[in-house]
Amino acid sequence: MSEAPPSVPALPQRARVVVIGGGIIGCSVAYHLAHMGEKDVLLLERDRITSGTTWHAAGLMVTFGSTSETSTELRKYTRDLYRRLEQETGQATGFRPVGFIEVAADRDRLEEYRRVSAFNRHCGIDVQELSPRQVGELFPLARTDDLLAGFYVKEDGRTDPVDTTRALAIGARLAGATILEGVAVERVLTRGGAVCGVRTAYGDIEAEVVVNCAGMWARQLGAATGVTIPLQAAEHYYLITEKIPGLDRSWPVLEDPASYGYFREEVGGLMIGLFEPVCAPWRVDGIPQDFSFGEIPPDWDRMGPYVEKAMSRIPISSSVGIKKFFCGPESFTPDLRPVVGEAPECKNYFVAAGLNSIGILTGGGLGRVMAHWILHGSPDVDVTGMHIDRLQPYQTTPEYRRTRTVESLGMVYQCHYPTRAMQTARGAKRSALHDRLAAHGAYFRDVSGWEGADWYAGPGQEPDPGPLTWGRPSWFAQWEREHRAARTGVIAMDMSFMSKFLVRAATPGGCGRCPPTTSTAPPGRVTYTQWLDPAGNLQADLTVTKLDDERFWVVSSDTPIATWPR
Repeated sequence: MSEAPPSVPALPQRARVVVIGGGIIGCSVAYHLAHMGEKDVLLLERDRITSGTTWHAAGLMVTFGSTSETSTELRKYTRDLYRRLEQETGQATGFRPVGFIEVAADRDRLEEYRRVSAFNRHCGIDVQELSPRQVGELFPLARTDDLLAGFYVKEDGRTDPVDTTRALAIGARLAGATILEGVAVERVLTRGGAVCGVRTAYGDIEAEVVVNCAGMWARQLGAATGVTIPLQAAEHYYLITEKIPGLDRSWPVLEDPASYGYFREEVGGLMIGLFEPVCAPWRVDGIPQDFSFGEIPPDWDRMGPYVEKAMSRIPISSSVGIKKFFCGPESFTPDLRPVVGEAPECKNYFVAAGLNSIGILTGGGLGRVMAHWILHGSPDVDVTGMHIDRLQPYQTTPEYRRTRTVESLGMVYQCHYPTRAMQTARGAKRSALHDRLAAHGAYFRDVSGWEGADWYAGPGQEPDPGPLTWGRPSWFAQWEREHRAARTGVIAMDMSFMSKFLVRAATPGGCGRCPPTTSTAPPGRVTYTQWLDPAGNLQADLTVTKLDDERFWVVSSDTPIATWPR
């Protein structure tokens, strides 16, 4: 660990950009800002670098697994960055490309990983499908008799989270950024709806831009300024066994969601990391400000069955001693996607938090995207699926966070079926038509907090979604009837979940981003169109109704992302 910070640090009066939090994300943001030419960067860490969650991360560096092009590219960039950081900074990162294997023990998981593999190959990742025998050759201690296949990326592997973060911090300093430890930010200061500085126990610091990278404290820090960041900490476990004869540090990382575990060598023993299907939220009332390099007493009774299941994949692990059973908190979001971008409530207040256990393996790329966003006014990749503006205040309530976190963390190792709907923390918003839709046997989905009817079983019928599947769902016929009714007849559609805006033109006949045909249309005309940003990128899919020459009624759609963006 780094040396203890001085008792009374010398603070600058101002900095153009203040980054809050010295974990992997905060250090990456500072590093990339400085390397992109912004030298007036100040990173403030309340205790010491990595003292929150980063220090106990497992350090997996994996590009396999996402069906989001953005997330996949973040992983690829991060892996390349960790590979070269030591030469650039002189600080070892511990990055070792030992390889990574994801195994499938059932047909649905095999289908999922074949789809993921095809997408990842499209993104330039060399994914190889292995037979169970080949999995055993690469990881000889693993039981493979029940496996159907493995998916192998030779260039993936592991890194040391603490050393990697140190390397980013050193690289940031070498490029001109300032990093101060032992300085806790109490709140972000605003004026006129925009950031103007931060308040610390040692005084205020003026700032034009603030980046909240406070990890599991990010929600509490955001709430002090009215910024919505609905993440929640939960217990996360791993154990380290005593030394195991024959275990080689060059073996790949092995992950088996069906056994709730991932496995890698650790000082001659085996690290077994766990993602149990039913987790335990931690400190829903708020994370203590003085919790540093902290551990949570492990719940052996609750975790025992999951540990046994994970150990069954590597049978020898159950016959050697356990050196350490570790429990530490990590933060998770309602939809298991990161919280990234400029907060809609406050100009120049940026957030990069809620990484859902993928902070190490996306940290480098996310820092680069945030730096570009801050310096150029917009991200240079599609961040729709992780943008902070998708989140809403009702998701910050204690009961919502307590219940939804159990489901979202439990999704990490479940099959990610395309029609899966979140089941917990429901009923937040119901339209005036809700009871009538329910009477027609509506099956409701969570659509931006609204209970949106997805399909109908029929009047008086109880909707049964049937088993989740990669094929045609059991309710496809009902869905088909609804679509045919819309095409050939007239339907009533509940559009409560869509956002509505009354836009007043700055000049008569003008409608901002609307195409000219919208402005020249007669009053009452509805135009289906898209809104673009100055670079020509699609930003919204909507309808615009011209009320008169100065007023336009804009209705924007809500299109849930059905892919797996982690």
